[in-house]
Amino acid sequence: MCGIVGYFGLNLPTEDKLEAANAALYHRGPDGSGSYSHRHSSGQAVAFAHRRLAIIDLDSRSNQPLRIEDSVLVFNGEIYNYIEVRKTLQQLGHKFFTDGDSEVLARALRQWGQAALDRLEGMWAFAWYDELDGTLLLSRDRFGEKPLYLWRRDGGIYFASEVKGLASLAGTWPNINENHLLRNLINGYKALYKVSETFYHGVEELPAGTCLTLSPNNKSRQARYWEPQQKIEEGMTYQDAVERTREAVLNSMKLRLRADVPLAFCMSGGIDSNCLIAAASRELGCNVHGFTIVNTDARYEEADLVNHAVKELDIKHTSITPEKKGFLENLKVLVDAHDAPVCTVSYYVHWQLMRAIAEQGYKVSISGTGADELFTGYYDHHNMYLSEITHDSELYAASRVEWQTHLSPIVRNPYLKDPDVFVNDPSIRDHIYLNNDKFSKWLYSSWSEPFCEKRYDSSLLRNRMMNELFNESVPVILHEDDLNAMHFSMENRSPFLDRKLFETAYSIPVEHLVQKGRAKAVLRDSMRGIVPEAILNNREKVGFNAPILDLVDVQDPEVRDYLLTDSPVYDLVRKDKIESLLEHDDLPNSMSKFLFSFINTKMFLEKEK
Repeated sequence: MCGIVGYFGLNLPTEDKLEAANAALYHRGPDGSGSYSHRHSSGQAVAFAHRRLAIIDLDSRSNQPLRIEDSVLVFNGEIYNYIEVRKTLQQLGHKFFTDGDSEVLARALRQWGQAALDRLEGMWAFAWYDELDGTLLLSRDRFGEKPLYLWRRDGGIYFASEVKGLASLAGTWPNINENHLLRNLINGYKALYKVSETFYHGVEELPAGTCLTLSPNNKSRQARYWEPQQKIEEGMTYQDAVERTREAVLNSMKLRLRADVPLAFCMSGGIDSNCLIAAASRELGCNVHGFTIVNTDARYEEADLVNHAVKELDIKHTSITPEKKGFLENLKVLVDAHDAPVCTVSYYVHWQLMRAIAEQGYKVSISGTGADELFTGYYDHHNMYLSEITHDSELYAASRVEWQTHLSPIVRNPYLKDPDVFVNDPSIRDHIYLNNDKFSKWLYSSWSEPFCEKRYDSSLLRNRMMNELFNESVPVILHEDDLNAMHFSMENRSPFLDRKLFETAYSIPVEHLVQKGRAKAVLRDSMRGIVPEAILNNREKVGFNAPILDLVDVQDPEVRDYLLTDSPVYDLVRKDKIESLLEHDDLPNSMSKFLFSFINTKMFLEKEK
């Protein structure tokens, strides 16, 4: 896990700018640094800088940029199956001078070129340069766990792990994209990755699962090397699904425990984190240390479940209470670290969790991101499941009764209170951009953008889950996870984001996904005998939430003065609407989210570049 920054084009950056860019990303890799420059005979030039966070092969021999023959690599991420790929390369005659995964990646690229990516399981963003033909290959992993920002200017293209790296190397900051700010304010974080825009004009992210090849004479080619697909195995029995899922989860976890430093686990009372923790502890012999944030919202309180799991699994555990003091000051630090508004209040508290893990000496955290999108984890998945099985009248009738019994009492979203909402209208998505029409009227110039989703599959439920995985929820989670962890020089791993596990999950027939009103049925049953039964049998969606008014007292004169003082944000948002919002003692979830987004937007617009 590291930080990379570079340029490819006609105008080679000065050494001073390369050093400044490297310094700007110090937090991403305090264990080592390096730089590299080269001008090809065609006139095209390349420059790299690299910060190293040492996780595998801690020796300085694995520092980067890493040269293999006439090629040079800078790499951010982990190749989890590097041991297996290394053996194959050795059989082909390659001799290694390190024990790390970076050299395996570099030699795999030398051996197979871009085709090497199909052999790799991991998370990555890398730049690989061939001095002979002057081509540069940029690539990002299948799920987009590792970031790579691009900015085309100065006769070429800048690339970096964070926007501050781009700005430092270019010597100037890109202009703020107000349209994207409004998209976040009005439609919320699920709208951010439906477009190629970022919070800065001209800056984009290389899409997940994509390679960009840059060649001399301004030739470039961007193409996907992996396309996510659903391949349902119609004859698969429920027990087949359970057994294959168990195998895939354990294999993914085994690969992601590879490290030469201690690992910590983000822990909740839910099925996702406990699957990983129990697998690591009971099946793979890992000495687990779980870290939990104490919920401030009683509706999501899970201390009893966490304590039960800790006791039954006999693991080390640390509980973190969210810090309420200094909310505005801390949030300003976080906005500065992210070079953008923080997407949800949960990630303000997650930042504190990462700080606590780092303070205890850990350099790797493991989280359960992606399980909801692989195995059904959200309340609207239940409603869509009912819509999918109407052709089976007996299954539909039984499942509807289960929904009425177990889901109806706990669902709060007004649209999802109707079990047949998608039976009656499969296209309705009003539950996702809740109250966005109201928020639009709080602007000086009304802004709106209708909901859209990509067509991955004909299945209503599967298509929704794929959109969440690749275009809505998971890209935002990964973005926030990376920046929060790397702020404290720590990497985050997500074992559910594994190609084989994805292929297994998306081969399971839809009718198996929900059983007796219980989501993630296959995942739950796959972990019977490993995960505590109390966790497996809990029906309620357990997650972390922290209402904004639990973290900041908006009636405090100093806080109120800050929120209402003149600011560029009031060129966009009507101050009287914010004043009215601050009068409430309690806010509905959508209003709480808007207020948090507003405060972030204000700080972002006031941030000195």
